Amino acid sequence: MNENKTNINWYPGHMAKTKRLIKENLSDIDIIYELVDSRIPASSKIQEIDDIIKDKPKVLVMTKYDLCDKVETTKWVKYYESLGYKVIKMDIEHEFDKKVFIKLTKEILKEKDLKRAEKGLSKRKYRVCIIGIPNVGKSTLINRLVGRKATNVGNMPGVTKDVSWIRIDDDLELLDTPGILWPKIDVGNTAYNLASFTAIKEEVLPLNRVAIYILETLEKYYPNKLEERYGFNSLDEDIVLNLDMIGKKRGCLIKGGEIDYDKVISIIINDIKNGYISGITFDRCENE
Repeated sequence: MNENKTNINWYPGHMAKTKRLIKENLSDIDIIYELVDSRIPASSKIQEIDDIIKDKPKVLVMTKYDLCDKVETTKWVKYYESLGYKVIKMDIEHEFDKKVFIKLTKEILKEKDLKRAEKGLSKRKYRVCIIGIPNVGKSTLINRLVGRKATNVGNMPGVTKDVSWIRIDDDLELLDTPGILWPKIDVGNTAYNLASFTAIKEEVLPLNRVAIYILETLEKYYPNKLEERYGFNSLDEDIVLNLDMIGKKRGCLIKGGEIDYDKVISIIINDIKNGYISGITFDRCENE
């Protein structure tokens, strides 16, 4: 879909507020955990983040790692590591390991601890700021670190609205922030990737275009997934015929036996949103 000339203007006020609050709290922050979706490691990366966090140490957390194409996502891991990021790959919802975060944080901040000791200052809790675009798993990570329900978690973008400190244990304190998205997104692969994985609200892009983009991307990179899920591995010139096939297979019929296309579109989007189609990565790394 080559629609790069058009821009999406979707910049909720709480996102602008978040940037301001992070800057205001920056002196109290020791390390940044930035979350990205393993299936869209570039599209879900916050643009110009270094302008916000300056030279703070940072860990890049690849969430939903169980759902990605490991081969393609590993290329992104190596790329980000080449830029100086420490990367954690994890399915934080089902296979979370808190020790991984504690150990890496201590390693990264070891020099800071030594400097405090040299000045005769006692060791204090590491202050972590967790950031990420909406619906990438921030609240889930916080809840896993805390070991109890500490924040609202939802499968919709923009659940968290305020900034707050959360005490974890003797090692960590977390500064929670709402999801951040940049002010304008070119309508192209990035925007459609974000829409496909529900990082931007459903009304921002036409749902029928998002569903078609998903089918086109699966055809391009994962025709076997199309075959497994929908019974075909290529798209017809008239994509409505493919929508008809899905509709008939899933029973998306209305009175008179006609296809309920709204229901078909919803099925395609939910197949991605709910992880029914896994082993996929829509971003391709050209920096190998």
